[in-house]
Amino acid sequence: MDPEAMKMLAIGLAVGLGMLGPGLALGLIGYSALQGIARNPEARGPIFTNMILVAGLAEAIGIYVLIVAIILAMIV
Repeated sequence: MDPEAMKMLAIGLAVGLGMLGPGLALGLIGYSALQGIARNPEARGPIFTNMILVAGLAEAIGIYVLIVAIILAMIV
């Protein structure tokens, strides 16, 4: 296996493992928000607002992983 193929394999593995966290986080955020709304429908507005804020923060981690992978593919 040549070094270029190993580099791409390592980058793909890093991205796959790096995206695992934000993917799980978004699922848990949605699950918890829907469970909270089901228990207390009157609190829908604040729960939804906080859900969107935390989901955006979780998505930012995934975007950082993607940017690092692109930089690694270009530099290394």
